[in-house]
Amino acid sequence: MKVSYDLIKDRRDNIMRLIQKIGKIDIEMLINEFNVSDITIRRDLQYWEDKGAIIRYRGGAKLSQPMVDHSELISSNEKYKHAIAKYAAQFVKQGDTIFINSSSTAILLLKYIVNKRVNIITNNAKAVHIEHDPLVSIHLTGGELRFPKEVMVGDFALNNLTKITASKTFIGCSGLDLSHGITTAILQEVAINECMINHTSGKVFVLADYTKIGAQYPFKTSDINRIDYLITDINADEQVCSDLKDSNIEVVKLSPLENIK
Repeated sequence: MKVSYDLIKDRRDNIMRLIQKIGKIDIEMLINEFNVSDITIRRDLQYWEDKGAIIRYRGGAKLSQPMVDHSELISSNEKYKHAIAKYAAQFVKQGDTIFINSSSTAILLLKYIVNKRVNIITNNAKAVHIEHDPLVSIHLTGGELRFPKEVMVGDFALNNLTKITASKTFIGCSGLDLSHGITTAILQEVAINECMINHTSGKVFVLADYTKIGAQYPFKTSDINRIDYLITDINADEQVCSDLKDSNIEVVKLSPLENIK
């Protein structure tokens, strides 16, 4: 079974830190260290090679420039996520009631909704840690709290969501493409995401950085025709974005947001 992107990101960041520490590393060592398959490690190394951080060789990899600090690469996705959330905030209007799911990108929307009286309904427990405008009211769905993602799922959460109709929904995903729709790596989140979409009277926005675009995961949340907007970043697969536009979905690709707090 495929795992969530958060876990993939953590593993890749840890691989980079390990390579930074010792300069070069063997694939076999990484397989043993992270308890994953050979092909998984090769994909992780390909990810860093594509960013220019490492040079791969038969059986291993080394830093492309041994003394260079690649911490900027590790944090680069955060700049894309903030850019996406900040752009999405313009679609939130005074008096809206909106759904936000477990997405680490969508929940950043809270930071960028300013001077608007808005109700946020979310199953994302990370909401309690994010600074937000005092006019924004946050309502947690309740339900079974699952770690490490800090997401609320189950019948209790679902039952509460069925009693609400949102003006708009802002959701993230593990994967999105034309053929497979919106997919997730976590089965328990499917019903929650479906309910949010089905109980929305207005637009549905998918907020997803480039790593999600074109990816496919085991559990389907929705067909692609249920969404109105995709807000992503400049690295998103151009063919997938073109296919989505042809399906009457508004696609916005953004540059990273600098100087985030």
